[in-house]
Amino acid sequence: MKESRNAGFAIIAVVYLSAIAIGVAVYLSNPDWHIFWRVLFGDLAATGLVFLTGVALQNASVYDPYWSVAPIVIIGGLIFSSNHLSLGAGLLLVVISFWGIRLTANWAHTFTNLGTQDWRYDDFKQRYPKSFQVISFFGINLFPTIVVYLCLLPAIAFLETNAVNSWTLVGVAVCLAATMLELIADRQMHQFRQNSSKQDIVRSGLWQHSRHPNYLGEILMWWGIYLMMLSTTPHRWWLVIGAVANTCMFLTISIPMADKRNRALRQDYEDYYRQTNSLLPVQWSSRNQDY
Repeated sequence: MKESRNAGFAIIAVVYLSAIAIGVAVYLSNPDWHIFWRVLFGDLAATGLVFLTGVALQNASVYDPYWSVAPIVIIGGLIFSSNHLSLGAGLLLVVISFWGIRLTANWAHTFTNLGTQDWRYDDFKQRYPKSFQVISFFGINLFPTIVVYLCLLPAIAFLETNAVNSWTLVGVAVCLAATMLELIADRQMHQFRQNSSKQDIVRSGLWQHSRHPNYLGEILMWWGIYLMMLSTTPHRWWLVIGAVANTCMFLTISIPMADKRNRALRQDYEDYYRQTNSLLPVQWSSRNQDY
């Protein structure tokens, strides 16, 4: 069954529906708590179930779609259960749903089966076999959940107001542009892989100017959400912690790991690394500045 793609989709669907049910139950069980705490503990409960399923199936990649599914469920649930229906709430749900559906669709496109997990997890398991489940819980499951939760705090705070102004629309535009950037980058990468070997480097389209345009989109998305919140609730500026944490995660973990693997697998990647910026599709000078 683990080698069947369709069976894998079915199992993950059941797991995620169960995780949603548990998360909602925890959220509803503490009505007197601040909404930030209620969402956090519901989110953690759902993550716990996904982690335990990954342990049972011996596949940490069961968690992979959580990053994109949880925000849609959380924000959509808050809007429709708390009478937050407004123009601002609608715009927020649109940008988060557009981003989440795009990312989930990309995961589904690359999903093979439950017999295969992310190469990074295989690397951890090979290097640290005795402590892999600890790494899986804290690093693969819990850490991303906390980062996404922090990114969602500005969105939750934004729902407490019904105001929409010009800066709100700028934030919406940033989110939409970020998701379109990711969508185009994904399409270009998938088309390249259909006609190239795993050792080749994509140097066309967005990838000609940025080594990680998809990561740039992920970073910009949550800065756009923060800008939406800041436009109506500036006194909660400190919620910038989510966008900062997300940016730091990509700059210090995701990008270095991807570059290290590409150096080992792909021909002439060192030249591509020196000639192409990490994120921003611009050249500050003839020498790569790694931004």
